[in-house]
Amino acid sequence: MTGLVAWLWGPAAADSTEPAATEPIAAPASPAPPAVPPTVRWSPLVVVEGTLFSVILEGGDPAVQDAKGTFGGEPLHFQPRVEGGLVALAAAPLDSIGSRALHLELALADGSADLLEVEIPVDRGTYAMQRLTVAPEFGSPQPPAIQARIEEESARAFEVSRRSHESRRMWEPPFVAPRESRITSGFGHGRVFNDQVQSRHTGTDFAGAVGTPVHAPARGVVALVDEFYLGGRVIYIDHGAGLVTGYLHLSEQLVSEGDVVEPGQQIGRIGATGRVTGPHLHWIVRYGPHSVDGLSLLNYAAP
Repeated sequence: MTGLVAWLWGPAAADSTEPAATEPIAAPASPAPPAVPPTVRWSPLVVVEGTLFSVILEGGDPAVQDAKGTFGGEPLHFQPRVEGGLVALAAAPLDSIGSRALHLELALADGSADLLEVEIPVDRGTYAMQRLTVAPEFGSPQPPAIQARIEEESARAFEVSRRSHESRRMWEPPFVAPRESRITSGFGHGRVFNDQVQSRHTGTDFAGAVGTPVHAPARGVVALVDEFYLGGRVIYIDHGAGLVTGYLHLSEQLVSEGDVVEPGQQIGRIGATGRVTGPHLHWIVRYGPHSVDGLSLLNYAAP
């Protein structure tokens, strides 16, 4: 009967106490290592109001492929460095003393993006007050029609600076001085005319006799050639990526709007046109709308 039972019911059931076969459990994946932000530094190490400086991005994991940023309210234009990383020109505006925010938007090698904010300390510049006694018409308020002309001409010059952020970078250091002569009035000094009208000197004045040459400091496109009420015969050059230089009180302009100029090229001659007390070159350097010390441009070196 035993065989019959086995035939009717099949083999005896397996012992229910034996564990059922299961798939092996995978070990939990190790978490991805956290991203390492790039090193952000600036050169020179001490940033002074009214000067140009460099913002440098180095290292990081994943590496930074591209970057956008702002400082002092103006966009920064980053370029690759020979040594690796990225670098951009920046300007510390006059009277921007204290801790100032650098905002960065980074594009990383793995396709992700990151945002950084870094505080950059800005030191006070050593700018002096200069008291001048001049003819009364130089210190008195302007008639409304003249004031309107001054404001319109100033707006045209600042429009060149605004548009420069849309122009490709044409400049490379080192920069050439517009004049090899002594500086008669430095940048940033306060001016008081007849104890009544106060202003900041936002250019650098170079000595020179009428007719002596003026040179371009770097490659760029001539963006504005005209005769202004205050500046006399003027030239403004757009060097691209936010950098603009201006030349005032010229006796002669040797370039035209749209011309491409090269470093050291003669662009004009010293004069005494406009509202001046004698012949000299008033040289303007701007990053966007911010006028900065021209000597910080001449001393600029690729970091």
